[in-house]
Amino acid sequence: MTLSMPAEWAPHEAVWIGFPHMAEEWSGHLEAARRDVAAFANAVHDGGRGEEVLLVVNDAAQADIAVKLVHPGVRILIQPLGDIWLRDTGPLIVGKGATRRARNFQFNWWGEKFVMPGDKEVGAALADESGLPVDDVDWVLEGGAIDVDGEGLGVTTEECLLNPNRNPTLTREDIEEGLRQSLGIERLLWLGHGLSGDHTDGHVDNLARFVGKGRLALPIPADKHDPNAEIYADAQKRAKAFGGIEIVDLPSPGAVEIDGELVAASYMNFYIGNSVIVVPTYGVANDGTAVDALGTFFPDRRAIGVPARGIIAGGGSFHCSSQQLPA
Repeated sequence: MTLSMPAEWAPHEAVWIGFPHMAEEWSGHLEAARRDVAAFANAVHDGGRGEEVLLVVNDAAQADIAVKLVHPGVRILIQPLGDIWLRDTGPLIVGKGATRRARNFQFNWWGEKFVMPGDKEVGAALADESGLPVDDVDWVLEGGAIDVDGEGLGVTTEECLLNPNRNPTLTREDIEEGLRQSLGIERLLWLGHGLSGDHTDGHVDNLARFVGKGRLALPIPADKHDPNAEIYADAQKRAKAFGGIEIVDLPSPGAVEIDGELVAASYMNFYIGNSVIVVPTYGVANDGTAVDALGTFFPDRRAIGVPARGIIAGGGSFHCSSQQLPA
């Protein structure tokens, strides 16, 4: 029997969240990134009403820093890692209850672009830490490159999954079959390009997210100057042509710059916890609108905006830094 990856809104046992530690990767924003990640961890823990939060730190020195920023209920887990993007380096869990298994895909530093010690090993280590049976998968896949509704429907981008810097010998059909066997994805919506300024070659979790069974949230441009307006229009066109999907709108933050550089800021990088939806905010006009919209999609949870200008300086946001362990 093929096991499926549960939707993110399915109950979680816990979540792993990466904690920043490499100053050279944060261009002067390390302390701000730490504060953002700690605020994210605290929000997901939700005073014990949410899930168990495992804040993954590189060493004991980082543990001493982290413990001063997070609430007492957040658990500190010392595990060497390079960058904090556990969505991509951590294991993906399939199945439910007693059938759960950890899939540990290959990782090649986003096409050999950002090589850091620990990132190839952290997935297997966290999979072992989960106590679940572990299956090593012999091709490259980052968790941020796919999203699922838990009912056999998935979404990705051609820019990432068909990029020759990942799996140059695999065809589109090979990848579709690999996703079916490994994650239970029976129907795959291929979008085109990801966001401008996205260092991951177009991860879909910045562009499109499922917010219900067969229900896909897509961005709409903030204004006529939105740098991703054409990308959003193409995503809408492809999703409508695919059929069988309800499309709902989520605003874009528009152009967001850090130190004069356009960054891949997106409200799509929200995290669905057991009790809250944590939405990255950037100090722009659409922040409140995006939080309110996500609250309507998940009326059983509280939508919370958490500042993310520190973490986005490192190239990602809250969804990128986390990986859930389904219950």
